[in-house]
Amino acid sequence: MSFIRRRWMVTCSTIFLGAIVWLNSVPAYAAAAAGGSAPFYMQLLPFIAIFAIFYFLIIRPQSKRQKEHQTFVSKLKRGDQVVTASGIFGKVNGITDQFVMLEVSDGVNIRILKTQIASAVTEGSTNA
Repeated sequence: MSFIRRRWMVTCSTIFLGAIVWLNSVPAYAAAAAGGSAPFYMQLLPFIAIFAIFYFLIIRPQSKRQKEHQTFVSKLKRGDQVVTASGIFGKVNGITDQFVMLEVSDGVNIRILKTQIASAVTEGSTNA
């Protein structure tokens, strides 16, 4: 997720949470002056709203991306062009349960964790 998108999500959630707190504090002052208290479900409403915001803006998209990455890694095969999380381009030479052998140059092989492969590289996207 890009920095700008994360910053936007944090800003929007902060504004939304501030509005919820402000809206819920107004009836609380009125109820305190009248001597009563808000019903229990009204007190839980901000927490439910916060959880819903976090679920739909953070948890759900992250789990979707994680599932897509797991299926991508499980479908890797010998000869695929990939880029690692650290930015190393290479061609898959061998695959085990945990590790992948990448050929980064002629005769130069490195062994990395399967989970560190970030994405596949198409032929037209490299300037080698």
